[in-house]
Amino acid sequence: MRLRTRVTLVSAVLTAIVLAATGIFVYLRLQADLRRSMDITLRSRADAEALVVERTGSFSGEQPEDAFAQLASPDGSIVESSSAVSGEASFVPTGVLAPTYFEREAVTIDDEVVPARMLAVPVANGDVLVVGASLDDQEQTLARLATALAVGGPLALTLVIAVTWFLVGWTLRPVESMRVEAAAISVSEPGRRLPVPNSDDELARLAETLNAMLERLEEAIERERRFVDDASHELRTPLSNLKAGLELALRRSRTAAELEASVRSAADETDRLARLAEDLLVLARADRGRLPIRRERVDVAKIVGGTVESFAARAAERHVGIDVRVPEALRADVDELRIRQALSNLLDNGIRAVPSGGAVSIAAERDDGSLRLEVRDSGPGFPPDFLPVAFEAFTRPDAARSRPYGGAGLGLAIVAAVAQAHGGSVRADNLPGGGAVVIMSIPV
Repeated sequence: MRLRTRVTLVSAVLTAIVLAATGIFVYLRLQADLRRSMDITLRSRADAEALVVERTGSFSGEQPEDAFAQLASPDGSIVESSSAVSGEASFVPTGVLAPTYFEREAVTIDDEVVPARMLAVPVANGDVLVVGASLDDQEQTLARLATALAVGGPLALTLVIAVTWFLVGWTLRPVESMRVEAAAISVSEPGRRLPVPNSDDELARLAETLNAMLERLEEAIERERRFVDDASHELRTPLSNLKAGLELALRRSRTAAELEASVRSAADETDRLARLAEDLLVLARADRGRLPIRRERVDVAKIVGGTVESFAARAAERHVGIDVRVPEALRADVDELRIRQALSNLLDNGIRAVPSGGAVSIAAERDDGSLRLEVRDSGPGFPPDFLPVAFEAFTRPDAARSRPYGGAGLGLAIVAAVAQAHGGSVRADNLPGGGAVVIMSIPV
């Protein structure tokens, strides 16, 4: 069932209940008011007629229209009766000791049978005075009211249903427009957005929220597409080199030395492919928020020392010095494997960036409840336009994809993923005197 129909039905049911309750209340209230008004009139007439009876032994001869009076002895026999009910038997109930109201369904008043309400009042001489009046006018008034309610209620209910149907449809029109536009949005047209109603209400805020979500989805799709494009580009080069090396190795004219060189080159390209695949897997897990982290109490100096040692030969080959400043007693609850991976990427970048004779320094310390890891180098520093995107995948200082720094542009992205998986942060900057610095801060 459509929302418009459901809202209209609920409104109709609630309106019908309210109309029925209101009609019953009005009917019963009017009936009670009419009876109360008649009782007051009957009591006033009875008091007046009782005084006349006590003085004269008979009630007054004139009675209001559709009204009557009757005087009976204690044994029930009629003493006197007004002309309007002269043909009726005694109305006096037995054992009247106090003023008593009662009704009769059929009383002949001036040759017309009508319902009547009466009041019996004992008088001083022992007789009982009965005054009454026709209820026909009241019954007709109540009948007209019931007819008006029976006709007006359905009309009002129909009007409410029509107005509700129109208002709900008018209110939901922006929702339908958003639905149609949302159905038309596709991958080929990611820039389309939902129409925002010209009203500062919940629907306008819903449209703005959905448009913001579409903006994020478009950015995610674009980031995913760029990631795939960059990954394809990075995989193409080592695969091409690997294929070329294998084709050369298959040539019969190759010497044993040339064959060995081709196989070694293929092995190097295979290692490069394996590292790239591992890096891509890390980034993919990080994007899905599932980068596995196993925290344990570790010796930070040992982690840093082991990482530096793995780069010692390479640094010596390039004549790059590595300075380590880590307190011996520094302990932290971190994932040792991931921290080593992040430090390896930072050291690798630093050694690539500095010229021969330069230096790379790595420092660690506890800073306000966090482990602070800092890697500096004496190279040329980061280009200013590179800093805002330094931690995005496949971004390198050389935007033209030449490889003066080597690598696939995943190192800093993995550093950021490791820091975020630990609940920390990372930032990159240029040093005032030249060189670059990358600082990781991990809550411990």
